[in-house]
Amino acid sequence: MQEFDRKAHWQNVYEHKEVTEVSWFQAKPVLSLELIANSHLQPVSPIIDVGGGASVLVDQLLEQGYTILPS
Repeated sequence: MQEFDRKAHWQNVYEHKEVTEVSWFQAKPVLSLELIANSHLQPVSPIIDVGGGASVLVDQLLEQGYTILPS
């Protein structure tokens, strides 16, 4: 049996598929936005999108009035 090459697999996915073609892409990350809203954070509260990749969560949060703190 041939061993699965995980690195080659994911390299192939990212080279041959558009961001919107992968199964985990969400045009609007509804659950994440709901969880953040239910946390009652202030617009200047720090939020980190861990492992977000090409996520549009940051764009959605900015549209809702959250701000980016200067680094």
